[in-house]
Amino acid sequence: MSSENTATAATPEAGDAVVAQTDAVTSDAAAPAVGDAAAPAVGDATAPADGVGVSKAMIADIEEAMKDVVDPELGINVVDLGLVYGVHVDDENVATLDMTLTSAACPLTDVIEDQTRQALTTGPGGGLVNDIRINWVWLPPWGPDKITDEGRDQLRSLGFNV
Repeated sequence: MSSENTATAATPEAGDAVVAQTDAVTSDAAAPAVGDAAAPAVGDATAPADGVGVSKAMIADIEEAMKDVVDPELGINVVDLGLVYGVHVDDENVATLDMTLTSAACPLTDVIEDQTRQALTTGPGGGLVNDIRINWVWLPPWGPDKITDEGRDQLRSLGFNV
């Protein structure tokens, strides 16, 4: 499978597990209620992804793994910089990440995509997901308000005034 780079807002397909992220905090308000027998909770690792026993990656695990993806210019991970806007996992265990950059002119999208693929598709047991897609989005625009407290601490240690 290959990744796709687009510059539009993400529209999940029917049946996709969707969790939108704002300021690195996950919201599962659209997810079925815990214990709902009609559908498993979003990111439920025990829920069959395709009916043959393959499970979807936990959204929280994906977000944690994305902390290994580091902005090459700043040396701070993309989660703490607030560059990950959302994570969607489909029935084939393919993660689509809605991400942005600090600048639309950033020449390092390939580096971030390669790091993301490494963080999510490799490792013991083959990784968290089967493949990744990055949907580059520009709305809402990134701003310093998207940086987590941990990211602010890291930037301050580098001499940035945030």
